[in-house]
Amino acid sequence: MKETFVFEKDFEVRDYEADIQGIVNNANYLHYFEHTRNMFLRQRGFDFAELHARGIDTVVARVDVRYKQSLRPSDQFVCRLAVRKEGIRFIFKQAIVRKPDNALCAEAETTVVSLVDGRLRESYELNEAFASDFYDVK
Repeated sequence: MKETFVFEKDFEVRDYEADIQGIVNNANYLHYFEHTRNMFLRQRGFDFAELHARGIDTVVARVDVRYKQSLRPSDQFVCRLAVRKEGIRFIFKQAIVRKPDNALCAEAETTVVSLVDGRLRESYELNEAFASDFYDVK
């Protein structure tokens, strides 16, 4: 089964995010992906500061990005997110799609793990919060 996007966040490219060639610098795509994941967590009722105060931190362990088409200043786009579980890892599949032509500009697979009291562990709270969103890779 293919992933099903369960969350999306709208963006507009700001002028300073482009390089001298007039295209969005590659590092900014990582910011878009991360902000979308953070908003997904918030929508599920989690606050990073509150989780951290309770000893739960989510950290990126790996990112694989494929750049397809360049975004340019003032482009409007949407960042979509799907999530699956592999062991103690959350795998976020994300896509950046430019509006209005629906061009796929970048896609990423980001592996996130939980540190509970500073140790790599399962976060049962996050498992429960995301369980209905998990997609199967079959």
